[in-house]
Amino acid sequence: MMHALDMETHTGADHALQHPPSVRMAVARTRAGVASRAHEELADEVPVALEYNGVSHAVMLATPADLEAFALGFSLSEGILASAAEFHGVELEEDAAGITAHIEIAAGAFMRLKERRRSLAGRTGCGLCGVDSLAQVIRPLPCLAPARDLSAAAIRRAVAQARAWQPLNRLTGATHAALWCGRDGAPRAAFEDVGRHNALDKLIGGLHLDGAELADGFCLITSRASVEMVQKAATVGMAAMVAMSAPTALAVRTALGCGMTLVAFARGDDFSAYSHGANLALEAR
Repeated sequence: MMHALDMETHTGADHALQHPPSVRMAVARTRAGVASRAHEELADEVPVALEYNGVSHAVMLATPADLEAFALGFSLSEGILASAAEFHGVELEEDAAGITAHIEIAAGAFMRLKERRRSLAGRTGCGLCGVDSLAQVIRPLPCLAPARDLSAAAIRRAVAQARAWQPLNRLTGATHAALWCGRDGAPRAAFEDVGRHNALDKLIGGLHLDGAELADGFCLITSRASVEMVQKAATVGMAAMVAMSAPTALAVRTALGCGMTLVAFARGDDFSAYSHGANLALEAR
C-alpha cells in the first residue's frame, strides 16, 4: 500500500499496532492430484471500532493497516466531517477483540453527529453501514465540476500500472485497491483492504493527510462501482471514478445526478463510460 504521493511503497502497517496486514499460515495443497504442505500469506481482517469524542459510532471489518487514513477518510466520505480541518487526530488502541480508533473531532462536527446518531455495523460485503431509514440510502451529494482532461490514454495507463501498486494483493490475492491517478493516468497513491469501501476510505483519508488536490485526477478502483462507492467519492469532490468491474444501475443514476464521470469494465485497453462520457477525450488509436 502506498499512501504518500512520493511513489514509495510500504507495508501499510501502523507502527503502534501488533496486527500485521497479512498472516503466514499452514495449508494442505492439492495440485494436479499431488498433495503437499506449504505456508501461504493470508490477508487479515479485524474489527475496527470507530469512536468519536468517546462515543462509539461504527464497527468495521478492515485490514489492520493505514487506520489513521481510514478514520479520516470514513469520517469525510460519510459526511461526519465537513472538512479535514474538523479532524483533530486519532489514537489507536488494540486488544484481543480488535482495534479501537479513538477519533477526536471538532465540537460542531460532534454536535451534528449526535443529531444524526445511528448504530452502525459495517462489513466487507454490500451493507450500507447500518442506515436506519430508506431516506438515508440516497443522500444529497454536491454538484461536481466536470472532470478535467480525462482521456482514454490516461485510463489505459492507470489500469496497466495498477497491479504494481498492490503489493498486498499480489501476496495474498484477497484485497481490493483504490488508487489516485493524475490526469496523465500515472498512479500517485494507492491503498488496499479486504473491503472495497475501506480501501476507498483509506485513499480519501490519505489524500487529505497529504494535502492532495482532488480536482486534479481520478479514482481507480479494482472492484465494482456500487452506489456507496460513488457517494463516498462524490462527497469529497472526486469528479471521476474508473472501476475495473461492473457498475450498478443505481450507481450510474447517482453519478449522472451529481455530475460524476463514471467509467467501468476498465480492463486492458477496453472500458465503458456510463455517465458524462462526453467529458472523456476518446482519441483515435
